[in-house]
Amino acid sequence: MLDFLSLSPWLATLLGASLAAMAGAMAHRIAALLALRATRGLPVLQTVVQACVPAMRVLLPLFATQLVWVAAADTLPHLGTVRHLTGLALIAVTAWALIAAIGGVADGLIARYPANVEDNLTARRVATQARVLSRTAMTGVVMAAVSLMLMTFPGARQVGASLLASAGVVGIVAGIAARPVFSNIIAGLQIALAQPIRIDDVLIVQGEWGRVEEITGTYVVLAIWDERRLIIPLQWFIENPFQNWTRTSSQILGTVFLFADYRLPLDPLRAELDRILKTAPEWDRRVSVLQLTDVTERTIQIRVLVSARSSGLAFDLRCRVREALVTFIQREYPDCLPQVRGPQEAARADASLAPLP
Repeated sequence: MLDFLSLSPWLATLLGASLAAMAGAMAHRIAALLALRATRGLPVLQTVVQACVPAMRVLLPLFATQLVWVAAADTLPHLGTVRHLTGLALIAVTAWALIAAIGGVADGLIARYPANVEDNLTARRVATQARVLSRTAMTGVVMAAVSLMLMTFPGARQVGASLLASAGVVGIVAGIAARPVFSNIIAGLQIALAQPIRIDDVLIVQGEWGRVEEITGTYVVLAIWDERRLIIPLQWFIENPFQNWTRTSSQILGTVFLFADYRLPLDPLRAELDRILKTAPEWDRRVSVLQLTDVTERTIQIRVLVSARSSGLAFDLRCRVREALVTFIQREYPDCLPQVRGPQEAARADASLAPLP
């Protein structure tokens, strides 16, 4: 057996690499079990460990194999190529593990603050920061890994040196080409830190009403109420004004405008509004106001102001109040609906409104 191994120098090295890979796999299994048990009471760290398990399952055996290649004799044919390929794989898998760890931290933080509660402002803030910052960090890891892999090729280093020799023109061209990318990356960091928008915020952008569905490293996905999706570059939110209805709270006021004749009494209308709101599940019992806000030569304008816990509930509440008040006027005061009078009708109306002698 020893004579056979001496006749085939690669066979002994491959046997050692196989044993090293098996040892790395066993070490990974033991380390994973211990890490999961040690982080049982730490949800964020346990999420990180769970996210890193698949990458570490490949990384540890690959690292052990690379140690065997490094310890092998340099006289083995093609050993340099094997070392190079294994090194490239190590860089790629290490980047995979780092990306998994970053994603695990983000997922763990988001899981600590569930968004399925009524007041989810903190949860949306944490989710926005975690998503944007983690994706920015992942982009940096990928760029660093690609740079390290390119630096292992002698030809790539020579190309880099030649590019540096003509860095004037190439730098200007690259800067112009990369400006949108870096602008969005910087805008993403600004949004993550200053947070003008967050996940699940209600925005009005270019006349469109929608919720922030996703914030990536370069754009924001706004889910429009009719199930369309509006894709907006991150830089746009830094350079343009927009409405954020949930910046500090999801509570919001809703308005309903009604037009009626001058003869409509307002007190019965206020009593009807109170009755409607007491049975409306969308009302949060904060604001209930009915006011005469404007008059024209033909009608009066009545504004109803109500409050709700969110913009969606406010819209439903406005519809409920509008329908109920219009029905009430139609049923109780049909002659007070807006109307255009002819000369004879106007004279009769004036006579009915004249004071008694």
